[in-house]
Amino acid sequence: MSPTATDGPLEAEWPAVAVVMPIRNEATHLEAAITAILDQHYRGPLEICLAVAPSDDDTDTIAAELAARDPRITVVANPAGITPTGLNTAISATTAGILVRVDGHARLSPGYITRAVETLARTGAVNVGGVQRAVGTTPMQRAIATAMTSPLGVGGARFHLGGVEGPVDTVYLGVFRREALEAVGGFDETLIRNQDYELNIRLREAGGTVWFDPELDVEYRPRPSLGSLARQYAQYGAWKRHVLGLHPRSLRPRQAAPPLATAAIALSLLAAIRRPRVLIVPLGYLLALVIGSTLTSRSSRRSDPVTDTPDAPPSLTPTWGDILRLTAALATMHLSWGVGFFIGGPLRRSTGR
Repeated sequence: MSPTATDGPLEAEWPAVAVVMPIRNEATHLEAAITAILDQHYRGPLEICLAVAPSDDDTDTIAAELAARDPRITVVANPAGITPTGLNTAISATTAGILVRVDGHARLSPGYITRAVETLARTGAVNVGGVQRAVGTTPMQRAIATAMTSPLGVGGARFHLGGVEGPVDTVYLGVFRREALEAVGGFDETLIRNQDYELNIRLREAGGTVWFDPELDVEYRPRPSLGSLARQYAQYGAWKRHVLGLHPRSLRPRQAAPPLATAAIALSLLAAIRRPRVLIVPLGYLLALVIGSTLTSRSSRRSDPVTDTPDAPPSLTPTWGDILRLTAALATMHLSWGVGFFIGGPLRRSTGR
């Protein structure tokens, strides 16, 4: 079904689409991300705008080469180096009525743009999005990907776990109606993190619907190490608290769990100096993570068997290494998020992704 005027408030059968990409230090992934966009074979007009932040690798050179190969690709500078500024700059440099946000380390699944445009028309939503499918290549990155697709790691967020189609608080990346996004002022450029969630709050407060469609699938490359994961989630927690200051009623139970767990563990460790029995709190948390990691690892291996060498048969049984890596990833996500939240503000104005 094509998105005709009778299907919803889109103005054209296949409206013009602009893909906006804020990129920094994406030399490894950028060409694959662009290839996935060009392979969409969207039937309407398509433009791609890359907002390039100052990078430590060859991102700017690769972006310029990609633009030279295809007239649909343009490059704009993002000297501020932060994601919301790059997004707003790219949006201002494009004209299409439908805006597709894509990151430099993400790959759209085939038919993603067509499906998203159809879903916008069918539902009347102002923003639609789907599943963030985390994929790792190394054992540690695979563990982090598993943690990011587990209720034990991310609560009940549908864009992490999948689920039924319908209205939600937020979605991964997003495909927007330009007029709705511009009406609420675009992305908040004071937010280094959590800018997507905050924008979706304003879109919903303005009367719009944010819609989750599980058929929309985006491959995402998570952080490769526990250190980089800790920095990422500490920033998530810090900026979540900042957003709660702007929108106090936006807090959800799954977002309260990490700071509560962090506080309980920290207080029990302090109290254990005089009352060692309270160590049952961190030890109980650790035991719960190990049990949960064991069950999650088994489920993950059954659904996606791992072959660690080309000649080895797929393994359906998790190793102790799998379990320990997943336990470490989950603990890092929970506690870093909680520590960041209690610090209460940006740890630093990091421009890293």
